[in-house]
Amino acid sequence: MASARVPLVNYLRLEPEPHLLAQQCRSCGARFFDRRNACARCGRNDFREIPVDGRGELKSFTIVHRAAPGIPVPFVSVIVRADDGTWVRSNVVGCDPTPEAVNLGMRVRLTTYPIGADDDGTEAIAFGYEPA
Repeated sequence: MASARVPLVNYLRLEPEPHLLAQQCRSCGARFFDRRNACARCGRNDFREIPVDGRGELKSFTIVHRAAPGIPVPFVSVIVRADDGTWVRSNVVGCDPTPEAVNLGMRVRLTTYPIGADDDGTEAIAFGYEPA
């Protein structure tokens, strides 16, 4: 059993329930993941951290058949529009990577899954979306 769990990216929070955090520009409302020096929309540099809705709609997808060594293929790479309007790039998991199983407009929800552990048993946790 893992001694600890750590998120793969710093904008994924595992507790109390898994969720994403975006940086929202206080001036124009644009949202970004990870730290920003300035807003890509308006150039201001005042941000606040906000939670991202865990449910959304699949807006774009591609089925990836070639990847870096060690990455299992095929997988479904997607762009999701969260119900709060935040755009998220991720993968769909828990779904066959076929055009018959994935479709534009399908409802999805945030999920997490382990992607490996170090020698001390600390698990790295990634996020994706699954059909809702």
